[in-house]
Amino acid sequence: MSAQAQGGGDVPPLLELSAVSKSFGGVAAIKDVDFRLSEGEIHGLIGENGAGKSTSMKVIAGVHSDYDGVMRVGGRQVRFRNARDALDAGIGMVHQELSTVPDLSVAENVFLGQQPLTRFGTVDWRRINREARQLIASLGLDIDPTTTMGALPVGIQQLVELSRVLFSGARIIILDEPTSALSPPEVKRLFDVLRKIRADGRGIVFISHFLDDVLEISDSVTVFRNGRTVASGPAAGLSKDEMISSMIGRGSIGMHMGESAELASDDSKPVVMEAEAIGDGKMLRDVSLKLRAGEITGVYGFMGCGQIEFARAAFGKIPLKQGRMLIDGQEISFRSTADAKNRGIAFVPENRSMMLFRTEPIYKNVSIAILERIHRLLLKPDAERSITKTHIDDLQIKTQGADMALGSLSGGNQQKVALAKWLTHLPKVLILSEPTRGMDVGAKEDVIRIIKKLRERGVAILVLSSEPETILTLADRVTVLRKGVVAREFSSGILHKADLLSAA
Repeated sequence: MSAQAQGGGDVPPLLELSAVSKSFGGVAAIKDVDFRLSEGEIHGLIGENGAGKSTSMKVIAGVHSDYDGVMRVGGRQVRFRNARDALDAGIGMVHQELSTVPDLSVAENVFLGQQPLTRFGTVDWRRINREARQLIASLGLDIDPTTTMGALPVGIQQLVELSRVLFSGARIIILDEPTSALSPPEVKRLFDVLRKIRADGRGIVFISHFLDDVLEISDSVTVFRNGRTVASGPAAGLSKDEMISSMIGRGSIGMHMGESAELASDDSKPVVMEAEAIGDGKMLRDVSLKLRAGEITGVYGFMGCGQIEFARAAFGKIPLKQGRMLIDGQEISFRSTADAKNRGIAFVPENRSMMLFRTEPIYKNVSIAILERIHRLLLKPDAERSITKTHIDDLQIKTQGADMALGSLSGGNQQKVALAKWLTHLPKVLILSEPTRGMDVGAKEDVIRIIKKLRERGVAILVLSSEPETILTLADRVTVLRKGVVAREFSSGILHKADLLSAA
């Protein structure tokens, strides 16, 4: 791949970025980005998390108006003030998190915010249902427009949202991780629709971590790394290995912390928890995994791979439809998360707000998991504070005291509090979902140190992350999930970041 973005003859591209830069608080998120999208082209956009893809697309979509450089649409220089300006210029975006309204009908979702009215000023339902049916049919779908949106599979909902973007008249369509939650048949259906849209002369930006999908559907591919455009060219003849090399930088494998690791699994350690061919009937299918005492098992994959579902199934938050879970060799069936906790399982989710109370004091956030152990009838705040102060010292939580509101702490220190709530009485199994996401380097090092100490104390630890550096820094063995199934397992030898990206 060349380091120069591709253009097309005398016809101006549908979209062009030239030397576009955007900073936040003096820190550059993207620097001198070049990007071109032509008529009738599907352009794949790839790069690691934080490479600059999202920031660039938000510039295009009008979310960020304060930037340096030039953007042109159809050869005309533009600068959008907001997303409405971008939409008026023919740019539409389908986000990874769908913005459909599940309780409304398909037709209502297609015309959301743009309902045609009768001459009496009322909503023209007959026209809405008729035109929604025609628009959806043009994408190869046969759906009753009066069907409630939430009753449809995710893949169909995504196509309905895409039809809404098409209805808006968009000539430039940005798709953010469109295949992350789709089954293979749904991916095929989506690709068939995208090829129809391409044949109509529209341009599509296809953002994805799934490199096989990018290669299958894209005409061109651009690679971002560290906020810059590092390569761009035709997809034909491009290999997955070349894409990975461009994403992580040639020659960088094994040169930096977290870029590679020597796995230290030990099959002689006792199995504390085991999943046998489990499935949730939606995302997970036949996933098997063993967690051993005093060992960290890493589960790696991109968003939508099934990590979150596996963590929640292991903690009793979602029921299993197939397979079984075992603790110390005995089959168990969790009725609730309280049941899982009583069995010795602790869970720190990817979203800290799910388990912490930001307006409450730190000591209440720490003690909530052990109240029944330290109180019989009456609350004992002094005992709660004493326990919390010990954790504040041990974990080096930066705070003025146990009575400080949790929300006054940094994200890294909040994560330490989330860990502290489980440390007074050590669990058998500790499940950590994205334990270092969004932290600065110092906070990450502290959290990693805490997790490794827990491993030394014999806890069986499961770390689930979409950050390869986190997995490589922590894990003794690694399972890679891809769209709900186990793609590959690593238990010995040197494991490189490229191996993880390739397997995912």
